[in-house]
Amino acid sequence: MTTAARQAVFLDRDGVLNQALVRHGKPYPPASLAELQIVPEAPEALAALQAAGFLLLGVTNQPDVARGTQRREVVEAINAALLATLPLAEILVCYHDDGDGCACRKPQPGLLLQAATRYCLTLPASFMIGDRWRDVEVGRRVGCRTVWLDYG
Repeated sequence: MTTAARQAVFLDRDGVLNQALVRHGKPYPPASLAELQIVPEAPEALAALQAAGFLLLGVTNQPDVARGTQRREVVEAINAALLATLPLAEILVCYHDDGDGCACRKPQPGLLLQAATRYCLTLPASFMIGDRWRDVEVGRRVGCRTVWLDYG
């Protein structure tokens, strides 16, 4: 007897679950809970994915905490608001900057591998959805199928 694969959809936070704020042509995460705007299509899309049997997990790099330009409490408040509104099981966060050399900052696979262990996931049966090259690359590195949202 074989066991069915446990599938997940990993979703980047800023630009996928919530609107990225564009300043000088570059996207940024919301700086406060007041700036949080959920992508209008996200609740319906996530409900459909959940109804199809996928476990939904947010995965996000938040290097502004390591850079000292954002407080961890603000990131956690934004994540809590997303978790209260969207059918996500969890949002996994990397608070490091590139120079920290951690295993969890996308495109490194640490966050997805941690989730795979915690939730007994089959990564080749799972998806990674993101709006940056790092999101697509981390999915590729762990064998997920990837979806790139190109906002131009």
